[in-house]
Amino acid sequence: MAATKSEGHAMASKGNIELFSPTYFAACAAGGVISCGPTHTSVTPLDLVKCRRQVDPSIYTSNLSAWRSIFAKEGLRGVFFGWAPTAVGYSFQGAGKYGFYEVFKYYYGEKLFPNTNKTVVYLGASASAEFLADIALCPFEAVKVRMQTTLPPYANGLREGWSKVTAKEGIGGLYKGLYPLWGRQIPYTMVKFATFETTVDQIYKTLGQPKESYNALQQTGVSFLGGYIAGIGCAVISHPADVMVSKLNADRQPGESGGKAMSRIYGNIGFRGLWNGLPVRIAMIGTLTAFQWLIYDSFKVSLGLPTTGGH
Repeated sequence: MAATKSEGHAMASKGNIELFSPTYFAACAAGGVISCGPTHTSVTPLDLVKCRRQVDPSIYTSNLSAWRSIFAKEGLRGVFFGWAPTAVGYSFQGAGKYGFYEVFKYYYGEKLFPNTNKTVVYLGASASAEFLADIALCPFEAVKVRMQTTLPPYANGLREGWSKVTAKEGIGGLYKGLYPLWGRQIPYTMVKFATFETTVDQIYKTLGQPKESYNALQQTGVSFLGGYIAGIGCAVISHPADVMVSKLNADRQPGESGGKAMSRIYGNIGFRGLWNGLPVRIAMIGTLTAFQWLIYDSFKVSLGLPTTGGH
């Protein structure tokens, strides 16, 4: 069964954007910017503490004590330290993640492999989209992690951090975490999209009525629930790679190969260390993913486009 066949045709006439046209894919990319940039920026305080505890588990006794300590010393600005590379990086990543996902889902499911199982199409489309999206994200993630995990901070802002990395290591210094970033983000996004689409399908089957019989508010509510369920799976499957990305950006030695650095870091922290900060990440990613799908599908509805999944 094709993955996207007839998706949303019942709602297509409500707007002026033709489904699967270049304008449609551009709108999806814009929706990705709106859904990813602000949501990731809003959880910067959680991300800050998570990254620091991944690199040094003994730095804080708890998340609350971490925020109290940071706020007492640096105020609100310190709690949101690293927000700029987060906002820019994840806006670019969101455009690629959602925009290219819709492109690949359509071409894989409709044009190239029309009789392929839907879940296989979701997995392939999301992996392809994330591969490209991470190329845009990686430089900003590298600056963010260095800023957040070094004390005193490696840099006080995005521009300073970017300049320091490139002056010392060239552009390649911004991409030395690309392979582990792919290792973290591609499985994450495959779970995020495939689980979301499958969950939404199952929710509508459980409700017993076709998606089109529900109003926009009800449909976006389903998107929120499906997003939260998908987010939990995302957090678990990608967490070890997330820890390794933080460690690599903070502790990779000049001239050290990626494989050698990962072996050395794993030797220091062990398997258990790969799971440092998981409860915080589940709370962060579950909520984050739920709101991303809510914002993304609400944006699509505002343009007269159908919500994602449920077909």
